[in-house]
Amino acid sequence: MSTSPGLRERKKARTRATIQREALRLFQRDGYATTSVEAIAAAAEVSPSTFFRYFPTKEDVVLTDFVDETTIERFVEAPAELSVLEALTYAVRTGIAALPEEDFELEHLRNRLIRDVPELRRGMMAEMVRPMELLATAIGQRLGREVDDDVKMFAGAVIGALALLAPSHDDALDYDPHAMIETIIERMERLDRILTLPDPG
Repeated sequence: MSTSPGLRERKKARTRATIQREALRLFQRDGYATTSVEAIAAAAEVSPSTFFRYFPTKEDVVLTDFVDETTIERFVEAPAELSVLEALTYAVRTGIAALPEEDFELEHLRNRLIRDVPELRRGMMAEMVRPMELLATAIGQRLGREVDDDVKMFAGAVIGALALLAPSHDDALDYDPHAMIETIIERMERLDRILTLPDPG
């Protein structure tokens, strides 16, 4: 009997999440620079070659989820009456609220690594192209319009602004999901006052 595509995809997603979770734990315990791909693979109970099928480099295991596909799905499916930025706020807020406490702490460890490790900071700048493209495509889907230059520039401005407004080294904020949600809402409201997506044409 063949495995259904849905089951295969769920298994791949679990493997990917396990690799990332174990990598972050090792980075926290042993440090980013001293943790090898081989150590991550052993902790996740996969081979190094399996690691590289999911993450081309060690940097990617930290950077990949800068804006994840689940957030984009929530954004597209947000209530129709919400504006683009209100829908994005909704997607991020509901995503944070749904995270188990352990995963929330690991997510903030990931953000801290990006802030603190120079090669990850540089890598994040290159990685920003992907979430910009994801958001532009999602805006087109949500609004039923072509992903033209206006949509692309709007998505780029949103992602760039959120990156520039990344939380500071505030331990209380980093580990309090309610405080994080309030911070996101406040920052998205500021963006909503500044950014306007022109009508097509």
